[in-house]
Amino acid sequence: MRQTRSRPQPRPRKTGKPNPVSHFFDRFASLVTKWAGSPVAFGIALIAVVLWAISGPAFGFSETWQLVINTGTTIITFLMVFLIQQSQNKDSEALHLKLDELLIAVKGADEQLVDAERLDEDKLLALASALTARARKQHRQRARGRRRD
Repeated sequence: MRQTRSRPQPRPRKTGKPNPVSHFFDRFASLVTKWAGSPVAFGIALIAVVLWAISGPAFGFSETWQLVINTGTTIITFLMVFLIQQSQNKDSEALHLKLDELLIAVKGADEQLVDAERLDEDKLLALASALTARARKQHRQRARGRRRD
């Protein structure tokens, strides 16, 4: 039987005035990552690579010609890493908040799992083992109950 315990407290949130730089970066990252994943962005990138390849003979396949694509793609990749990571962090936080709310709201859910993503890896592995054992135990109990019916 589950012990009765108090509900977990929500995560502390930053209060006060929002940081305008963070707000701008958040909006910018969101827009760029949505656009970068679009068919239009892929089409533009494909056209750029095809044009670069076609221009090879005109530039004699020189080192400078190769440097253009190498430098351009390296810079774009480097900057996109930060934009995509910011968007992933935001999406992950929103998802965890929704899951935490469900854990709190659903009767019988293990509320100790709220904020589990903030645990270190060893604690997460121990928690995963405990949950796996609990699930197996419940499965066996249900199987025994069905046999009796």
